[in-house]
Amino acid sequence: MIRLLFLALIVLLPIGAAAQELTGSFGPNEARQKLTIRSTTDLEVMGPVVESYLFGRPDLRIDYEQWGSNDLYELTASDCKRDLAGAGIVISSAVHQMVRLVNDGCAKTYRSAMTAALPDQLRWRDQLWGISREPAVIVYNRKLVPAGEVPRSRFDLLDLLRPEDSRYRGRVATYDIETSGLGYLLAFADSLEASTFGGLMESFGRSGAVATCCSAEIIDAVIEGRFLLAYNVLGSYALARAQNENRLGVVAPKDYTLILSRGAMIPKNNRATGEASAFLEFLLSAAGRASLEEALLLVRLDEDEGALLESPDDTQTIQRPIALSPALLIALDRHKRGLFRERWRAAFPISP
Repeated sequence: MIRLLFLALIVLLPIGAAAQELTGSFGPNEARQKLTIRSTTDLEVMGPVVESYLFGRPDLRIDYEQWGSNDLYELTASDCKRDLAGAGIVISSAVHQMVRLVNDGCAKTYRSAMTAALPDQLRWRDQLWGISREPAVIVYNRKLVPAGEVPRSRFDLLDLLRPEDSRYRGRVATYDIETSGLGYLLAFADSLEASTFGGLMESFGRSGAVATCCSAEIIDAVIEGRFLLAYNVLGSYALARAQNENRLGVVAPKDYTLILSRGAMIPKNNRATGEASAFLEFLLSAAGRASLEEALLLVRLDEDEGALLESPDDTQTIQRPIALSPALLIALDRHKRGLFRERWRAAFPISP
């Protein structure tokens, strides 16, 4: 059995300072080889995947750092510019930021039979790879939202928010794009995909919807009834909570469902390329995929998830994968980002 040293420490720093949200150490302190993983994936979720990889590897210690997406991007970009040896591998849900890092020359090239087998939308320049499959969902409180009012699409959500006396006023939440790179990515993808986006932003603003951070906090608030429902929540986290919480309902929208693949990158200044590429190979292997699926980081809309994920019968036509491609750089264009943020602030003038 692996000797597991697991310390989960919440790091408190002055406001404005970038910090890991949590850190964990896996494997023996005296291991000859070490690998640092920096990721936006919750330590609680990714920890078992790391443990699975380390089984039978007494020679390796892995230090895992959980970061917010914006802070992780800034740190990785800074390490790149200063030629510092930071993480051995970086994994982020804010894949538009990962594409920018690759585009800016911050990644090492790596190619194998496993990476070459990935579809084009999950591989870019042999420097960025999609390792997960997670839908953006609507979550709701099963005890407080009647079955007939559960929004199965964005059109349904608009109908709930439209009445002036709607009981959903001030009781709907979504990610704050100012603080969440993932939230910005999903909102921007919506703006390109949906004819409902403008109406949804207007309805959010008029009904007092709340923009906040982050997945765990939003899901907790829905379960506790502080929010009745939340929009564009990452399905992996929602389904993990729904396994042990019958108050939480999870819906894949039937008009379309965005599908996110977390991006993995080996930084160019990495000093442990062999260990980083070996971990990437594991994530893409059958054993790694099974581990990711058990962690609910691989979600299939067309399979029975124990009735946890409520999805329409025809799941093939609703899926909208977010491809790892230069097209994501549009989301980071300064002018477009400024206009998008202005539009967002008009709907959410005050963030908690």
